[in-house]
Amino acid sequence: MRNTETMRCLTLAATLAAALLVATPGAAQAQWKPEKNVEVVVGLAAGSFQDHTGRMIQKVLQEQRLLGVTSSVVNRVGAGGVVAWAYLAQHAGDPQYLLVTSPSILTAHITGASQYSYTDFTPLAMLSSQYIALAVNASSPIKSGRDLMERLKKDITSVTFANNGLGNNLHILIALVAKSAGVDAKKLKVAIFQGGGELTTAVLGGHVDVISTATSNILPHLQAGKLRIIGIASTRRLGGALATVPTWKEQGVDAVVPNWSGVMAPKGLTPAQLAWWDDVFAKVVKSEDWKTDLERNFQEPEYLASADAAAYLRTQYAQLKAALSDLGLAK
Repeated sequence: MRNTETMRCLTLAATLAAALLVATPGAAQAQWKPEKNVEVVVGLAAGSFQDHTGRMIQKVLQEQRLLGVTSSVVNRVGAGGVVAWAYLAQHAGDPQYLLVTSPSILTAHITGASQYSYTDFTPLAMLSSQYIALAVNASSPIKSGRDLMERLKKDITSVTFANNGLGNNLHILIALVAKSAGVDAKKLKVAIFQGGGELTTAVLGGHVDVISTATSNILPHLQAGKLRIIGIASTRRLGGALATVPTWKEQGVDAVVPNWSGVMAPKGLTPAQLAWWDDVFAKVVKSEDWKTDLERNFQEPEYLASADAAAYLRTQYAQLKAALSDLGLAK
């Protein structure tokens, strides 16, 4: 009897010990947290949609004390984001570097402008989406989307467009408008700038005729009467200060082009590190400051955690590759 009881005790002890051995690595991993400054990397200049998003992320992280360490925003500007992507790639396995991303991480690879794709990094979250607009100087003779298309039909070289990257979503909108006008998008005059601030300066100064950009970049200038938005690539008219701006679909152009924002980390994160960042970004998007900022800048909340974000990017890559192939821009 005693032997039986002893065996039961030994078996129970062995079972508990085995359970502890299995649980201990996971428990240790679950305790991961940043040990040094978290760097939020932005590939475009100050004043851009990405820069605004990066600084908002950093603000919430700090004010909500979500990190336990300091954080900073670093602009690694150049080549439409490639400089920032190369910088992040140098920090493989380090979860204390974050990159603010947009569709350009996909389109630059599709067009051959960059060797880097989303698969070279670790998707952490999809955060929000904002529709893209074409805008002109308030004194421009181009009053509407239809005016623009008529001008392109008469002389495609008479209009200079500008955005912040060749073949990105902003460029795709320009190409879709040109295609609807019946002209060859490859013959358009398109100037490339580093961010929303430079784009706005260029159109206000009369250096370019039309800019393609996120609405948040130009909203203050629209409200000040300095810029005119001739069309938004949304499914329906937006509210507030944009309520009077027509969609491109209203003007006969089948163009719905969102400019989403997300966050990536270097390649090689552990499951525990991913889980930690999932928890942090779930808190970021629930903060009142974040929600208020989205509403103020006409952004749609579209949070996806790391696993769903990776799946979304796979789908987006395929869709954008099809669109760019149709436009003759895919390599």
